[in-house]
Amino acid sequence: MTRSGDLRHDRAVVDGLIAAGRYQEAQRRLSSASGAQEQALVAYLAQVEARPASSVAEHNLAAFLGDQGLHAASEGAARRAFAKGGDAPETWLVLGRALVNQYGFDAAEQALRGAIARRPTYGEALRELAQLIWMRTADAEAATAPVRAALDQAPGDAGLKRLLGLVMEFAGADPREIWRVLAEGGPIQDPQLHLSAVGAALGFDRDLALRHALAAFAGAPDHPVIALKLAEVLMMRGDLERAATVLADVRLPPEDQNLLAHRATLERLAGAPTGAGLNDYDAFVQGAPIDAPPGWSDLAAYLRDLATALRAMHRLRTHPIGQSLRHGSQTPVNLTQVDDPAVQAFFTAVDGPIRRYMARLGAGTDPLRRRNTGDYRIIGCWSVLLSPGGFHASHVHPQGWLSSACHIELPEATQAGGREGWLALGSPPGAYAVPTPPERHERPEPGRLVLFPSYMWHQTLPFAGPDDRLTIAFDLIPT
Repeated sequence: MTRSGDLRHDRAVVDGLIAAGRYQEAQRRLSSASGAQEQALVAYLAQVEARPASSVAEHNLAAFLGDQGLHAASEGAARRAFAKGGDAPETWLVLGRALVNQYGFDAAEQALRGAIARRPTYGEALRELAQLIWMRTADAEAATAPVRAALDQAPGDAGLKRLLGLVMEFAGADPREIWRVLAEGGPIQDPQLHLSAVGAALGFDRDLALRHALAAFAGAPDHPVIALKLAEVLMMRGDLERAATVLADVRLPPEDQNLLAHRATLERLAGAPTGAGLNDYDAFVQGAPIDAPPGWSDLAAYLRDLATALRAMHRLRTHPIGQSLRHGSQTPVNLTQVDDPAVQAFFTAVDGPIRRYMARLGAGTDPLRRRNTGDYRIIGCWSVLLSPGGFHASHVHPQGWLSSACHIELPEATQAGGREGWLALGSPPGAYAVPTPPERHERPEPGRLVLFPSYMWHQTLPFAGPDDRLTIAFDLIPT
């Protein structure tokens, strides 16, 4: 098993050396490493050494380090880029991201505002700033203010309109209000803006949503995300034949998880031609306890230490923008990049259950089994702390092959006889012409890991009571 973004060669030491600007020592530490990421880092360090006065070389190093999860080192390189005369908004964005991942939220907000001061309509920086403000304050007006200010300077900017609509959506705005923002200023011309309008219109007028979906498709018929959204709207309306035609022509690889999710929905609505097909919950959804990792006497003792470590990382007030969770927080940093012993031991604790899942899954010709190699790589891992009343909206994980939910601490409501706080699978988002309730429910238990295909619709049901719900989730791909 390997982890995405894991520079496995003395990671903490290398991070410290680069953060201090001791590039030659860092290169010596990495000289015996053979991994592609380590060799790429050596190349970036060499560029800085060869061009010691170049702010661009330092920026490139900072951006690469941030992508690899070396956030202190990324911050150091970004600040050295400034010291060498750099002042690019892109470098301020890199610095802001590095600071967020080190929980320096005040400084991160200043850095992101610095990026926007240098480029007032910088979409990436505006999204990061709006999200940070929202997660820290749960204040919709404060979160949307930077985007509205940018739109005042560029009122016709379709990208900024889409961003404002997105922030409003995750801040809980009424879909009609979001639609009015997207449609303001005359007929929509941009296919991507039509796509955003589809999502808003589905909240109050499916006929309007279809018109936007058809307009988006007419403007960009080869855009796969637009085609998938059109197929989704058609399926919601019960027009399965047209939806099947659209899906058959979508230009995506056959293993694309979004494509598979929509095909699974079509199978459910139309009836799978042979057996359970993509929706084979008995074969594809498996739950089991994780192993107690070395260093802990039993699983209960390990879960207590893991919960303590995770709770220390949940320092934000509410959910991020563009994710499935509502009314809770998500760790900003990929847990594969966290050095805490209990967090690192998690990857040992889940290795056995993952391999046993793959062995039980076996080989086959379906989109899940045909990729099963028996080995894997984790490409993302995060923790979620749901507050009472919190939930995950139905979603899939486009980058994965297998996805997961591992329950660490649970509210009493999950064991109270109903299904509050349970994992529910198989129900696509939105209202369909025929009911599409969940087809599988998994009862959470502390230390229980549930694995399932990344294309499978899944959600967490809301729960009541005074307690919160702490979990870890990750995606993996076969290697």
